[in-house]
Amino acid sequence: MPTTFPRQHARTGRFTLGVPRAFTVAPDGTRVVFLRSRSGTDPAHVLWVREPDGREYAAADPAVLLGGAAEELSPEERARRERSRETSSGVVAYATDAAVELAAFALSGRLFTAELRAGTARELPAPGPVLDPRPSPDGRLVAYVTGGVLRVAPVDGGEDRAVATPESETVTYGLAEYAAAESMHRYRGFWWSPDSDRLLVARADDGPVGRWWIADPANPHEPSAELAYPTAGTAHAEVGLWLVGTDGGRRTEVRWDRERYPYLARVHWSACGPPVIQVQARDQRSQLYLSVDTTSGATSELYAEEDPTWLELFAGCPAWTPCGRLLRIADADGARRLFAGEVPLSPAGLHVRTVLDIGEHDVLVAASAAGDTGRSDPGDIGVHRIPFDGDRDGGGGGLRRLAVDTGPHVASAVRGGDTVVLTSAALDHHGNRVHVLRLREDGTLEERGTVPSLAEEPVLTAAPLLAHVGKREIPTALLLPTGHRHGDGPLPVLLDPYGGPHGQRVTAARNAYLTSQWFADQGFAVVVADGRGTPGHSPAWEKAISRQVLDVVLEDQIDALYALAEARPSLLDLSRVGIRGWSFGGWLAAMAVLRRPDVFHTAVAGAPVTDQRLYEAHYIERYYGTPQDDPEVYRHNSAVADDGLVEPAGPHRPLLLVHGLADDNVVAAHTLRLSSALLAAGRPHEVLPLSGVTHMTPQEQVAENLLLFQVAFLKRTLGMD
Repeated sequence: MPTTFPRQHARTGRFTLGVPRAFTVAPDGTRVVFLRSRSGTDPAHVLWVREPDGREYAAADPAVLLGGAAEELSPEERARRERSRETSSGVVAYATDAAVELAAFALSGRLFTAELRAGTARELPAPGPVLDPRPSPDGRLVAYVTGGVLRVAPVDGGEDRAVATPESETVTYGLAEYAAAESMHRYRGFWWSPDSDRLLVARADDGPVGRWWIADPANPHEPSAELAYPTAGTAHAEVGLWLVGTDGGRRTEVRWDRERYPYLARVHWSACGPPVIQVQARDQRSQLYLSVDTTSGATSELYAEEDPTWLELFAGCPAWTPCGRLLRIADADGARRLFAGEVPLSPAGLHVRTVLDIGEHDVLVAASAAGDTGRSDPGDIGVHRIPFDGDRDGGGGGLRRLAVDTGPHVASAVRGGDTVVLTSAALDHHGNRVHVLRLREDGTLEERGTVPSLAEEPVLTAAPLLAHVGKREIPTALLLPTGHRHGDGPLPVLLDPYGGPHGQRVTAARNAYLTSQWFADQGFAVVVADGRGTPGHSPAWEKAISRQVLDVVLEDQIDALYALAEARPSLLDLSRVGIRGWSFGGWLAAMAVLRRPDVFHTAVAGAPVTDQRLYEAHYIERYYGTPQDDPEVYRHNSAVADDGLVEPAGPHRPLLLVHGLADDNVVAAHTLRLSSALLAAGRPHEVLPLSGVTHMTPQEQVAENLLLFQVAFLKRTLGMD
């Protein structure tokens, strides 16, 4: 039978399988290490090494190392993958020593190392399921966590020893607590010293955190899983930091005002300076950058930042430059700028998103055009080289974009020596293209080859029409049925947003629109809009949602819809408008038909947060405050409260609620409570429970049939049958 898009989309892991990723480049610029599965439908990732001549060889193949046996994952590893949104198998993560000679990784809970030059891997004994193994910079030791204990194992097979052992069942060493991994994007819990003789180790005690139990109703004989989940306004995990010697005999507590700044957001330790930590207040309106005295554990303030709305966290910083200045990203002059100490390195017209690499003379960042200095193009995300000796006033002297695609694109990069691995997606080709380049001293590039992708070619081609629409020039993509001709008649409309923080949908990357294009090919005009609250435009754009999330994001979705309809009056049928979404987008879809049934006529809401009080504290308090201080904000932005539906408006519209019963991020209680409130109010609706499914839907049959089920519901409820 011919392959359909839903089937292909499911079996290829949304076209991520076979795509090279997780690159590391040796400091001499020779070896390039990366992960890639052997085909576009193989979920097991292999650890590969690329030589300067382009030859590739496998350094660690899970099929060989496990002898063909299936993987066995511990509950802790499953939770770690859920937090990092990892859906594949095999070698899904690795770490290397400083020379990129040795890699360490966990496979089926076992500890392995790989000699990268030789292309050989071997197992090291470990007393329990292994999490997050990382070699010391000199390559002689590997640290890892098992059972909440941080252990160190000599690579040569010497005695494995515990260096930090929990004092109680609620304590772990060396792991990121739930809030750090889920909302701060800090997935690590320990950091090696540059001299390989000590580690900085996070100690997390989730004893104060409330307990939830996630059950599988389809398998009542299975015990419920216990989860320490810090909801809005409740106690969070107590997190500290310790300096620990590799012999386990020396321990020094790192001291800061943990009551005022309870969140340990970032840790950096390099040879360019003392350890630096970034700690944040509970309200996320103030934070400190602190240097750590490695003898006493005392900290001293480097910078203090405050913002009346909130302070964002960024990947790749804070970090020291080779000359001892602290790199950080901060909001200034209507943009998000890169600073070295007090000096801005990036111009105000550049919206810096991530620090990618710090070199001897420059830094590589991912950035887009800033919105408050003219029309932004947040969907065009480039890699930019910023020299340290450029304009001292941040005027952008010496700034250069590193690119292989000539038009708008979405790119990222890693570097070692003068070798840059540049990954780029664009609208004129499917998937990512990976180029290995030489970065010359003048900032120009020399091609050194490519790393091939083995991903499948999609059976359809997305053709988004990108525009800035409405009075706020909202970035928007419009997708029409393949072959649609002008004058074919008005089409029913489907809004397909995420619509919220950290979830940009309108980008210059073709694969980002594949699912939207498939829905369009079912007979819809599909609208994807990134209104206020979405990233990449400007700090003011993102922070406009503070304490009024629903009103702002819903207004922008409607404004984008009406602006497109005004520009194309014969194309969009505003009497038949549906909306679909997942997670934040699922909440937005449900709220659209509940609060604005005059605009929206049907909705599919996947894993929606229907009661904001039941969501994780670090994330939700950033936008809503706390339930104690801002109860009306929580009520207004929720679909349900203790007394039932909140502010139901106008006529009832069809609503399909979809939820994974094993979801430990947005628990199924959100959908069940909304369903109960709808029933009590006499409002018919449909519920699709997904047994054994988490917040992700990696299961092939579920992913395929979920698309088919949604389009059938939308067609039926919009009268398209």
